[in-house]
Amino acid sequence: MSALPGSAEGTAVTGLDSSPVEPAPIDLPPLTEQARLEAREIIARYPVARSALLPMLHLVQSYQGYVSPEGVALCAEELGLTKAEVGAVATFYTMYKRRPTGRHLVSVCTNTLCSVLGGQRIMDALSADLGVHHDETAADGSITLEHAECLAACDYAPVVTVDYEFYDQQDVGSARALVAALRRGEKPAPTRGAPLTDFRGISRQLAGFSQYEDPYEMAAAVDAPGALGPTLVGLRLAEERGESAPEMPRSDAAPSSSSGAAAAEAAGVESAKRGAPEPAGRSLADKNNGTDTPAGSKPGTTGQGPAAGSPRPNPPSGKA
Repeated sequence: MSALPGSAEGTAVTGLDSSPVEPAPIDLPPLTEQARLEAREIIARYPVARSALLPMLHLVQSYQGYVSPEGVALCAEELGLTKAEVGAVATFYTMYKRRPTGRHLVSVCTNTLCSVLGGQRIMDALSADLGVHHDETAADGSITLEHAECLAACDYAPVVTVDYEFYDQQDVGSARALVAALRRGEKPAPTRGAPLTDFRGISRQLAGFSQYEDPYEMAAAVDAPGALGPTLVGLRLAEERGESAPEMPRSDAAPSSSSGAAAAEAAGVESAKRGAPEPAGRSLADKNNGTDTPAGSKPGTTGQGPAAGSPRPNPPSGKA
C-alpha cells in the first residue's frame, strides 16, 4: 500500500485512522452531568464495566458529534481505563470520528461491486460538489463525506448511506440530488429502514437510547416500510417455480445430549488421522491433487527435504 499512515487515502484503504484527536472547537457543547449519568446507565447493562466502552463512545458522539478529548477522558474516568486504552478503541473503528462531523454523515460504498457499478464515480462527483475528500466536512457544516469499504448491500449496488440509513441503487445524478436536499435541510426518505434524523441522533440510538421523544415517532421508525425487491427476488422466483432447497441429510440415531459433545470430538479426531476420508470438497495437501510445489517432481528435488530412502542426517552433537 502506498498511502501514508494517517492520510485520507490510508484511512480509506485500511479503515484505521492514526491521525491525532483534533482539539475541541470553541463552540463545542460540553458533556453535561446528564451525559455522565447516561454513561453510568450504559455501564450498568454489562457484567464487566469496560464492555460498555463501545456504546459510551457513541454516546459521546451523540452530544458532541465526534470522540472529543473530553469524551475520551469521561470514558476513561467512568471505566477506570487510561486515556490511551480508550483512544486505542476509538482509533480502531471507523464509526468513531476523530474530528467534528457535519450534520449528516454521507458514506459512499467504493468496494468491488459498488465501484464497478459506479460507486467511485459517485464519490468523485460528491467530493467535487462539496469541495472535500474522504473524512472531511463541507465548509457549511452540513455534510461529512467518507468512503465506505463495504455497506453489506451488494444486491442494491451502488449504495450510499446517510447516517447509516440506506439509499440504494444510486447513480451520480440521484446521489447529487440527495446531498443537495440534505444541504437544504431536507430529509429524503431512505429506500428502506427508519426515517432519516442526523448523525448525532443515530449515534444516540447506537448508544442504546431512543432518539425519539415522541413514542409515535419511535413506533413509526420501527415500522417504516422498505423496498426489499432485490433481496427477496430469489425466494419469489423459487415460489413461482415450485422449487425448494433439498433437506439436509440426517442420521438415523441422533446422539443423546450427554454423549453428543464426546461423539463430535471423537469424530473430529478420527477424521484428522492420516488416510481418513476428507469431507466432500476437501483434499489433503500432501496428496497428488493437493497443493503442488513449484519445483521438481521427484522427492528431494524441491529443496524441501531429502529424497526418499536417503539416510537421515545425524543430529548436532549434544542434541537429541
